[in-house]
Amino acid sequence: MKLLFRILITAILALVISKLMKGVIIDEFTTALTVAIVLGLLNFFVKPILVLFTLPVTFFTLGLFLLVINAVIILLCDEFVEGFEVSSFWTAMLFSIILSLSQSLVYQITGDTK
Repeated sequence: MKLLFRILITAILALVISKLMKGVIIDEFTTALTVAIVLGLLNFFVKPILVLFTLPVTFFTLGLFLLVINAVIILLCDEFVEGFEVSSFWTAMLFSIILSLSQSLVYQITGDTK
């Protein structure tokens, strides 16, 4: 049940952010649900591999390179999901930061912690 709640929250937040932000397009709510699921899968399977390969850079930048990895995950999701478009790398980075912060805020408010 917790997983479904997180997917639903991510989908709603992604849809809202796409309406407020230039350069990010999500066609409809079902696309937002697909984006949430694909982001979850990419974060589970691909992100650990990227983090492992870029560990020296991440260590040297004191973890700031993780923002780049998050933007790459958003761009990968853009490639996989039809109806989800991100115009540039910097837009993907800003989108990932806003999405992460808003997810943290919502989970704090609802008491849903990892």
